Amino acid sequence: MSTSDAYRIAVEAVAEFIPAQSNPDEDHFVFAYHITIRNTGTVPARLVSRHWVITDGTGKVQEVHGQGVIGEQPELAPGEVFRYSSGSVLETAVGTMHGSYQMEAADGHRFEAEIPPFMLAMPRVLH
Repeated sequence: MSTSDAYRIAVEAVAEFIPAQSNPDEDHFVFAYHITIRNTGTVPARLVSRHWVITDGTGKVQEVHGQGVIGEQPELAPGEVFRYSSGSVLETAVGTMHGSYQMEAADGHRFEAEIPPFMLAMPRVLH
């Protein structure tokens, strides 16, 4: 077993537009995103902090750093899954998000889990 096999976290994201909280006439677009984090490695690991890069349709970038997610620092045993939902507000009808989670394995090793890019888009805006 290689060291890289021990420290593996898979992240999936699904985003949705929230029309009831949005006001396109005032450039206020609200999106929810649903995250699934799975420990695909061989050692338990705790999510310590997060780093998000949020880019709107004009190219404006916002970076967010913080401890844990939704007030938690979940520990995931090998094979275990943690799911949560959160949200983001943009000034445009489309944008993207990506980033990383900083993880700490039970043996003290720190590593990053990549959050692959995903699209935030109001329905019927993209062809």
